[in-house]
Amino acid sequence: MAQVHALKTNAAGSVYANLGLSQQQMSLIESVAELAQERFAPRAARYDETAVFPGQDFDDLFEASLHAPAVPREYGGLGLGPYRGDVFTLWMMTKEIAKADLSLARCWEGHVNSLVLLDGLATEPQKARWFKGVVQDGDKWVAWSGEPQNRAPGEAASFGTTTEAVDSGYIVDGTKAFCTSAGGANWALLLVNTAGPGGARHATASHEGLLLLACDLSDPSISVESMWWNPIGMRATVSHVVRFDRTHIPAANLVGTPGAYISEGWQTCFIPHYAASFLGAAEAAFEYAMAHIMSQHKEGDPYIQQRIAKMAIDVETAHLWLRHVATMWETGSHDEARIAGSRARHLIEHLAEDVVRHAIRACGARSLNKPSPLERIYRDLSFYVRHDNDDHILAMIGKSMLGQSHDPSFYKP
Repeated sequence: MAQVHALKTNAAGSVYANLGLSQQQMSLIESVAELAQERFAPRAARYDETAVFPGQDFDDLFEASLHAPAVPREYGGLGLGPYRGDVFTLWMMTKEIAKADLSLARCWEGHVNSLVLLDGLATEPQKARWFKGVVQDGDKWVAWSGEPQNRAPGEAASFGTTTEAVDSGYIVDGTKAFCTSAGGANWALLLVNTAGPGGARHATASHEGLLLLACDLSDPSISVESMWWNPIGMRATVSHVVRFDRTHIPAANLVGTPGAYISEGWQTCFIPHYAASFLGAAEAAFEYAMAHIMSQHKEGDPYIQQRIAKMAIDVETAHLWLRHVATMWETGSHDEARIAGSRARHLIEHLAEDVVRHAIRACGARSLNKPSPLERIYRDLSFYVRHDNDDHILAMIGKSMLGQSHDPSFYKP
C-alpha cells in the first residue's frame, strides 16, 4: 500500500514526522478523528460538568463500526493490537479520542485493553461468546484491579475483595476503587487474588493466586457507590467504588491461567497506550494555543514563537517515541518493547505537561476560564498522569539498566 509520509498537517501548519502509515491505516484514524472533533469534543464539557459516563460517544463508535478495534478480524473486529501486527494505528485512534476528551479516552482504553486481554488469554468458546456481544450488540468492557490497602488522610472507606473457590466457580466479596466506566460498562475483567485483598496493583501475595474473572455487571449483587469519586479532573470516567456482595462468577468465566496476567507481562502492553492519551491532550492544547495566538495576532511576539516551537518539538517527539515502541511490538521484539513502553510513558507524561504549561503561558489567564477546553485539559491531564507513580517508573527503568530485579508492570519498589 502507498505510504503516508506525515500523520497530518493541521490548520495551524504543524507537520508531523514520517510515521509510516498506509492509506488504509490513515483512513481509520481519520474516521475516529472526524467523530472526535464533530461529536465527542462538543459533548466533553457537559460530561465533565455532570461527571456522567460518555455513553453517546460509545454509541457513535459502535454505529461507525469502530467499537471493536482489538477484536480479531475472524470475529468481526478490526484486528489491531500489540500481538496482531498493528498497535500504532490503535494508539493513534486513542490519541484522536483523547484530543476531544481525555476522560472518554480513558474509558475507551479500558474497553480496548480488555479486548486485547480476551484475544490473548480467552479460550475459543469464550472469544466467540464475548466478541459477538461487542461486535453485534456494542457491549462495553473494562478491567478493574484497584484495591488500595492504605487509607488516605480523612478517607473513611477501606477497599479490598476476597475470592473464594466453590464447585461452580468463584464468590467475590468486597469493594474495588477506581472502577473506570462504572455504571456504563456491560462486562468487567476483575483482577482478584485468592490469597486476599489487593487485586493485582496493590497485592502483596504471590502472583499464583491472581485470577482474571469476566463479570457480567448486570448481576444484581453488584452495586456502584458514586459518592467517593469527586476528583479535580477525569470526572467523566466515573471511576467509582464498586461493591460485590458475594457475587458468583461461573467457572466458565475464568480467563487464562492463574497468575498469567503478571507472568506473561500483559500490563506492559497497555503502558504506552496511556501515553497515547497523554499525547492527545498535548496535541489538543497545542492546537488550541495556535488558534488563540493567531486570533490575537500575537504571532510576531518572539516569546510566543519560542513557546510554539517548544510545543511543536514536544508533540513530534512523542509521536516518534510511540512509533518506535509500536515497531518493537509489531516486529516481535517484545522484551525490548516492554521496557521501551515505560520509557515512552515516562517521557511523554513530561512532554505533555510541558506542552500544556507552554500553552497556558502563551494564551494567558483566560485560557483557564470555562468554557475554554484548555482549562479541562489542564485538570484532566494533571489527574491522569498520576495513574502510575513516575518516580517508581524512572527507578524501574534504572533498575533494568543496572541488571537489578524490577517490576515492569506496576513499578512496585
